[in-house]
Amino acid sequence: MTQSQALDIMKTGANIFLTGEPGSGKTHIINKYVSYLRSCGVEPAITASTGIAATHIGGVTIHSWSGIGIKTELSRHEVDKLAANKRIGKKIEDTKVLIIDEISMLSPEALNLVELVCRRSKKNPAPFGGLQVIFVGDFFQLPPIMKSQLGSAQSNVFEDLSARFAYGSASWQAASPMVCYLSEQYRQDDKAYLELLSAIRANRFNDDHACRLERRKINYNQAPQGLPKLFTHNVDVDRVNNEMLAKLPGKHRSFEMRGQGLRHLLETLKRGCLSPEFLELKVGAVVMFTKNNPKGYFVNGTLGTVFGFDPSNNHPIVILRDGRKLTVEPADWVLEDNGEDVARITQFPLRLAWAITVHKSQGMSLDGAVMDLSSVFEFGQGYVALSRVRRLSGLYLLGWNNRAFEVHPEIVAKDTDFKLASADGLSFFTKMPESDLKKMQADFINLCQGRTGLTAEREVEDFF
Repeated sequence: MTQSQALDIMKTGANIFLTGEPGSGKTHIINKYVSYLRSCGVEPAITASTGIAATHIGGVTIHSWSGIGIKTELSRHEVDKLAANKRIGKKIEDTKVLIIDEISMLSPEALNLVELVCRRSKKNPAPFGGLQVIFVGDFFQLPPIMKSQLGSAQSNVFEDLSARFAYGSASWQAASPMVCYLSEQYRQDDKAYLELLSAIRANRFNDDHACRLERRKINYNQAPQGLPKLFTHNVDVDRVNNEMLAKLPGKHRSFEMRGQGLRHLLETLKRGCLSPEFLELKVGAVVMFTKNNPKGYFVNGTLGTVFGFDPSNNHPIVILRDGRKLTVEPADWVLEDNGEDVARITQFPLRLAWAITVHKSQGMSLDGAVMDLSSVFEFGQGYVALSRVRRLSGLYLLGWNNRAFEVHPEIVAKDTDFKLASADGLSFFTKMPESDLKKMQADFINLCQGRTGLTAEREVEDFF
């Protein structure tokens, strides 16, 4: 299914599971749909399963939005109390469209709680209280953390986890989302590398693929300068970044994050922000941009090196890998509630990039990276890391273990079901007369008490 086809189906108001391989444009389409809804006077609830994912799409965590917090169980009294909470209740009552990104990392229990709170808040027995729900993600990527993992990242989670995924929840079944499986690829431009990634995704990784990766294996001291290193554990990331910064000569500059809003909301923003609360830089530091620039000067994942600091305002000056030199301006990360800012943090959209975790790399596109996959402990972790890189020539491997190229076998089978469901849904909509499709789209906007007609249509034309 193409991006434009998926967008047309979303506009009908159907519940949707938007999926596809890394780099297929899931976030891009969600941004297009959000823009479309806003052009029609409809404000969607934009959420994600993690704070990091939420910052990528300019939203909040689903846990914060729904009020469930970190809980996986709520009593009837607690649910009623949430629904009666004026702030949460009114927010959900006013919502017409709920978007949940990185659905692969949301547990079935949490999704069931969100669904229940929506029903109670909207006083509507329909799934999710009658909201249009858009689940976004790829179940081949990082799954929810299991209770057995809490306190030990090395826990063995390669067991039967059949109840682990959101699609197995009662709320998912009740919502019965139509599958929109994106078939286009916008990240990898290396056919041989794309085939290798597809082999991992299908559990067809073999000796030939291993030989190709073996040729990309290097020793640590052979790692090219200026490329980020991906590790599976924070301790390795912090060690590398601190060691490399300390080796640079000269004075370091410190930049403290500023914030406005309630403390608990600011903490949510800080946890999800890829830029650190205290950013320390020196001339020569390897950095990565942590936010997309509206003018297209850089994107989340763009690499560069600190060239200096503007003498007039102390802002970092960064040379990108293509030779461009940019004076970096502070950026804002904002939490919105019904279109209003409720919390805001301000920091330079940079982080030290000699090393990052695989988890924080999810959603990024990198020209090149050095990876250590020798301590992979989770299904899909190696796949997430490898799929960040655009081509095989940009990949440098320090090592891997036997689990690095494994994906969950249940997901391999389920993915086939998703593809078949997507094809069936697309067939139905492509056979529909265009006039009927337009009427469905207009009816949904009217149901959301938005505006339709020529004004909205003209605004939408700019999207493509």
